[in-house]
Amino acid sequence: MISATSLGMDVSNHFTDEAASRVSTENSRELNEGAIDLRDEVLSTSMFEEIVGSSDAICRVTAQVMKVAPSDATVLITGESGTGKELIARAIHKRSRRSRAAFARMNCAVTPSSLMAAELFGYEKGAFTGANQRHAGRFEVANHGSIFLDEIGDMPGETQVALLRVLQEREFERVGGTQSIPVDVRVIAATNCDLPAAVRSGKFRLDLFYRLNVFPIRVPPLRDRPEDILLLAKYFIHRYAAKTAKRIRRVEKRTAKLIEAYDWPGNIRELQNVIERAMILCDSDTFSVDGSWLRPESESDARLRPSLSNHQREIIEAALAQSQGLVAGPHGAAAKLGVPRTTLESKIKSLHIDKNRYRLGIGNSSADS
Repeated sequence: MISATSLGMDVSNHFTDEAASRVSTENSRELNEGAIDLRDEVLSTSMFEEIVGSSDAICRVTAQVMKVAPSDATVLITGESGTGKELIARAIHKRSRRSRAAFARMNCAVTPSSLMAAELFGYEKGAFTGANQRHAGRFEVANHGSIFLDEIGDMPGETQVALLRVLQEREFERVGGTQSIPVDVRVIAATNCDLPAAVRSGKFRLDLFYRLNVFPIRVPPLRDRPEDILLLAKYFIHRYAAKTAKRIRRVEKRTAKLIEAYDWPGNIRELQNVIERAMILCDSDTFSVDGSWLRPESESDARLRPSLSNHQREIIEAALAQSQGLVAGPHGAAAKLGVPRTTLESKIKSLHIDKNRYRLGIGNSSADS
């Protein structure tokens, strides 16, 4: 996530050179003084919808959002896990003429393949065991609104065909039905995988890729927008302090420098989780973070982290071998790759990787033989 909840401020034209310069100067001054100023007026100059930041990288993204939102063009959002792709999708919907209609969402990575068509298009009574009544799918619910399809690269082939028909013909059929149902829905898709590579390998349809890639938006990782780190930290400190009814007056100098210097392989989601964890443990008016949580990544970790986009199987198997088959936890494969555990579990399942063979180094011994 990039951030969450609006602070109720009109900041539609805040991304100016003057604002960015002011925020950058403010951050530098705060670090030198050893504290992060939590004044709301400084944060307000760096918010667009629910997106926090003033860097050139995020300003380019928000400029694209403002240009494409009024149209009905299909949008494909790409970027690493934890960068806030859903918030970009929500901003597009909110700035569109469809903003008063529904914003439906579905994560293709966590929805079972056997249920995906029924979830998207609904089903008729008696379509399958347990279908005791007609059920409206996400497309039907989102009629005249927008639908956000997250992790689109994990959509199975048969559902890709059905989605292509919706994009081309603007109609669909419920599972178990024969009647075509017209629909007016804007599709916004997102992925952290390399779709062109998936097309080349035959896992993703080329015609569907072209239909989705009408207006591509790439969300930068946090390491490519370092000037936004303290702004985001300030926002999350403010948010979780209010949530836990704690009054934070200052942030220790060591913590401010750690937060700014860390590479954040898990991106904004990782930053948010660190701030929330530290806030729970904070028992004074000075905010601090345990330095062991932000350990510099080792050379071997850096080789594993590039992304799950290229050579996914090799990267995942290398991480599993290094973690001895452990996926979750601080020393697990998910942490080494900088992705959520659920995302990695989904990738392991889709690539038919047997993580158990890496337990206690079993994978290495079998590879040698």
